[in-house]
Amino acid sequence: MSRAPFVTEADKKAFWHSTSHVLADAVKRIFPDVKLGIGPAIDEGFYYDFDKKEPFTPEDLTKITREMHKIIGANQKFENVFMARKEAERFLKDEPYKLDLLKDIPDAKISFHRHGNFTDLCNSPLVESTGQIGAFKLLSIAAAYWRGDSDKQVLQRIYGISFPTEKELDEFLKMKEEAAKRDHRILGKQLKLFAAVEQVGTGLPLLLPNGATIRRILERYITDLELAHGYKHVYTPVLARTELYKISGHWAHYRENMYPPMKVDTEELVLRPMNCPHHIQIFKNEARSYRDLPLRIAEIGAMFRYEPSGALSGLSRVRQMNLNDAHIFCAPEQIESEFENAFMLIKKAYTDLGLIDKMSFKFALRDKNNKAKFVQNDKMWNLAESLMRKAMDKLKIKYAEEIGGAAFYGPKLDIEIKDVGGHSETLATIQVDFNLPEKFDLNYNGEDNKPHRAVMIHRGGISTMERMMSFLIEHYAGAFPVWLAPVQVKLLTFTDRNQKYAEKIEKEMKNAGLRIETDYTNNTVEYKVRNAEIEKIPYVICLGDKEETAQTLAVRKRGTHKVQFGVKMDTFIYQIKDEIEKKT
Repeated sequence: MSRAPFVTEADKKAFWHSTSHVLADAVKRIFPDVKLGIGPAIDEGFYYDFDKKEPFTPEDLTKITREMHKIIGANQKFENVFMARKEAERFLKDEPYKLDLLKDIPDAKISFHRHGNFTDLCNSPLVESTGQIGAFKLLSIAAAYWRGDSDKQVLQRIYGISFPTEKELDEFLKMKEEAAKRDHRILGKQLKLFAAVEQVGTGLPLLLPNGATIRRILERYITDLELAHGYKHVYTPVLARTELYKISGHWAHYRENMYPPMKVDTEELVLRPMNCPHHIQIFKNEARSYRDLPLRIAEIGAMFRYEPSGALSGLSRVRQMNLNDAHIFCAPEQIESEFENAFMLIKKAYTDLGLIDKMSFKFALRDKNNKAKFVQNDKMWNLAESLMRKAMDKLKIKYAEEIGGAAFYGPKLDIEIKDVGGHSETLATIQVDFNLPEKFDLNYNGEDNKPHRAVMIHRGGISTMERMMSFLIEHYAGAFPVWLAPVQVKLLTFTDRNQKYAEKIEKEMKNAGLRIETDYTNNTVEYKVRNAEIEKIPYVICLGDKEETAQTLAVRKRGTHKVQFGVKMDTFIYQIKDEIEKKT
């Protein structure tokens, strides 16, 4: 028995959680002495934690898979059953981890789910029966501390994935295989983009010349785009007094993500986790009039955030990051138009970067019941939310709502991009903030010659340089479009006697602003071309006696084996510069 494809996120989570129950049942059948931990649905599939004396082996996974197929084939119904607390304690007397979980459940009646002879502590929705689990695969084994606490027992975690049909499972596994080929950590090493060096520190990658070139291109691109949209770029220090973050609220709401303060002379300084308090000080640096608004301040600013070592990954998760950040100071009546301007800038950038088709939108709101995480001011929140909804409706943005995902000071529109593995990550954001202008007393002189409170819009554009680079490496599988490629042209010679002509061509191309590398070695042309292919360089130009005599080029474009002979230098430069300009 199978079921229709997933309809909702909740539907998917119930399906995956049900499969984790089947996994636990199968393990207990084969290894009765194993103790059970937890088995939740996660963003992509499920896992279950087990306390087993001997490590699971690949052969064990094969046995467990066979047993799971038997359970699924039996089409056992999932039943929600309840036990009184004392009864639940007796039932779980041989499961120490379940008893530990039971301590945190306040209910007098405890929820379990049963299928066949297997019963597990659980209050989450499940599918109707085991037979609905059409296709699954156990993916990997990892170690995990009980409850994520390094002082507690190390358990063995089995990860898996499941789908209603074999076709969906096959598509997922193919996508995962493709994602592995595009892993930016592997390509980053192959293409000499960045290096992770233990002596430097975890989560602190070094950009090599090719990677530095990509970052420089991105910085120049977004800076020029922002200048054209009326932004004023600034530079601010990466350190500030802790007092600044106490006023802003980051010290109270964000301190666990900040590095420890340092005592310097008579001051206590801290590495900044974000740029907004600095930009606020620029706004306050002089008296502002309504004629100065909107004031759009932008910076590609270095920030430092404590990320747990287990979360760090290549360029996508680092401890020092350089954010394309902006803060717009405006009058209340300018909020709608400034929101629209910020959104259109982001849309233009993601179109040029080739990511526009991967965009989705999430309207992140506060959780009204969470008094600790969010600033308490109903009037401020309601006004910010209503103004943002009005602007988004005008722009016809189709968004999903996320309760509890807002910044501590205000709601935000998160622009998410799907990576090659199908995960959505927030790369850009627009946030309307009435809170920080209050805390820092941000005023401007209005037309009535009276002080008025400014509004602040936080706008992240193309994310941090590091994360955007990781996305682009994987999106293009390292084969960047010409305008982003660290090396745009590779110039090769057939023989030593062609080098002088090649040097003349090299000089002309560099004068035209192209990024060019040469290979004048004595290796065969076939060998040189193969190296250029491995380096994923967009254009390879071969120069031999024929080209030198005719004063032409033999041009080979990446992705094709066809060579275009007799190309004039001026024609090639015009064509490649047109390609760069159009960002095709």
